[in-house]
Amino acid sequence: MKRIILIALCLMCIAGTASAYQLYLSCPESVQVGLPLKCSIDSTFPAGTTFDIAFYQSGYTATAISRQAVTIQESQVTQYKLFDTKGLQGGQYKVEIQFIGPDEGRLSSDSNTLQLPKLIDRSSDITITSPMTQTPGEALRIEGSVVKVGNEGVEIEVRGPDGVIFGPQWIGTKIIIQSGAGVFTKLVAVTNPGKYDVTFKDAKGYIGVVTFNVPAPVTTTPTTVPTTAPVTTRPPTTVPTSLPATTQSPLSPVSLVAALGIVGVLFAVLAKKH
Repeated sequence: MKRIILIALCLMCIAGTASAYQLYLSCPESVQVGLPLKCSIDSTFPAGTTFDIAFYQSGYTATAISRQAVTIQESQVTQYKLFDTKGLQGGQYKVEIQFIGPDEGRLSSDSNTLQLPKLIDRSSDITITSPMTQTPGEALRIEGSVVKVGNEGVEIEVRGPDGVIFGPQWIGTKIIIQSGAGVFTKLVAVTNPGKYDVTFKDAKGYIGVVTFNVPAPVTTTPTTVPTTAPVTTRPPTTVPTSLPATTQSPLSPVSLVAALGIVGVLFAVLAKKH
């Protein structure tokens, strides 16, 4: 009886081993902020098996950043997934495999489905002293300093709306004795307006990206003000009204005879007196 039980247990172990599938998630221990986080996935799951790979910011509570689906292919070749880290804070992060169906219960004991990469933020090592917004006639002046670079120089690459317009190329730095920082200055001519990303690296690797803005020149259209001659308002001219002409009526004959008679009487009176 014991022998039968032992054989049954062995068969169960064999069957359990046969149904277990391996899954290995691998991410770098650290990556600098701004560079992509590249993780690899290897698995013996059958072709067509699909699961998610999720990217979280680790802390007291995990904050989801992004996720991508992974589907196992017939060849079961290694697959790679990239996670953007631009704009993220430095610190601890988590990458985790999350199953959509019951496949998690079919994992082998040696599978690895969790990684804890660390993001290193060096962007604060860069100090820019030239204007972040520049006119086309002045652009692009790249001036500033990098912490603890001294005279070792920095590598820059300038990428604009039309792609890479400068570099990657090393430029010299001049040490500040008091702090050990390295001061740099570089003029890169640009012809088009837009956003220009300047990527900085030093001997230790990637430092960060600084974005300059070159706005389009403002064109002003001259405004023509029409010249209007002043209008002089004259008071209305009053035309005097002419008086109607007086029409004298001719003397009647009777009146004329009476008048002559009166004149004759006067003459007679005057003659008697003399």
